[in-house]
Amino acid sequence: MRVTQSMLSNNMLRHISQSYGSMAKTQEQLSTGKKISRPSDDPVVAMKGMTYRTNLTQVEQYKRNLSEAYNWMENSDAAMDKATSVMQRIRELTVQASNGTYEESQKGMIGQEINQLKEHLVSIANTQVAGKYIFNGNDTTNKPVDFNKSPAVSTNGNPVNLELSQGIEIAVNMNPKNIFTHKEGPPESGLFGDINELMKALEGKSGEDISGFLEKLDSHINHLVAERAELGARYNRVELIDARVSEQEVIANRILSDNEDADIERVITDLKMQESVHRAALAVGSRIMQPTLMDFLR
Repeated sequence: MRVTQSMLSNNMLRHISQSYGSMAKTQEQLSTGKKISRPSDDPVVAMKGMTYRTNLTQVEQYKRNLSEAYNWMENSDAAMDKATSVMQRIRELTVQASNGTYEESQKGMIGQEINQLKEHLVSIANTQVAGKYIFNGNDTTNKPVDFNKSPAVSTNGNPVNLELSQGIEIAVNMNPKNIFTHKEGPPESGLFGDINELMKALEGKSGEDISGFLEKLDSHINHLVAERAELGARYNRVELIDARVSEQEVIANRILSDNEDADIERVITDLKMQESVHRAALAVGSRIMQPTLMDFLR
């Protein structure tokens, strides 16, 4: 077969063009840090990347849910801590008022302080987190305690569940029925009802013995402590789930990186090698494209 000058020139130009293409692909990997820039570069890597990125997105959502769970539970625990302190103060005042040496006017002053403490308990019960009432079950838009409606105290005990891991949902709220009301009685016989009756007794509007309220107050304090303990148990489980999800996030990021990220050291080495090959191809091409007879006829 006769080899002509045009055949040599065309082959040389084709190989140089391919060399430019290889260098361009390597430079693209170096600038983006990714093995591929489009699915056609490697369909297998692209398909695996979609799956791995979906898993990572789920883990990131669980992390956001965990942050929301911490927000609810920590605010609930802080509110119950303040409520317990208020109840203990009401009990101290009740012990003082049960002393037979106190006059009616002194008992009335104690009743006024207890009334202020009751108002503070109402504000604690109506605690909001990000505009949501955390002590009203899943009805987060309405106050759990509102004496302008009937019943004044909410009995909504529906849980607010958050999915913190695959198939694992945890209630992040506290049941208001276990805090503000008796389980076996109507809302009026609960915490605020007993405080109202105590104030009436202090003002002399009822003949009930003041010392008889101590047992009721102790019962409410025990309810608060028990609910805080139950919340603490759930909080510990949330921390365990958080640790597991954090590990899953690290693993998901590593797998995604192994699948998509380019090995920078190897890419730089390949680029240097391609540059050397390209220079050699250009040098050879300059020898192939020798002057012809037409160059001397000009």
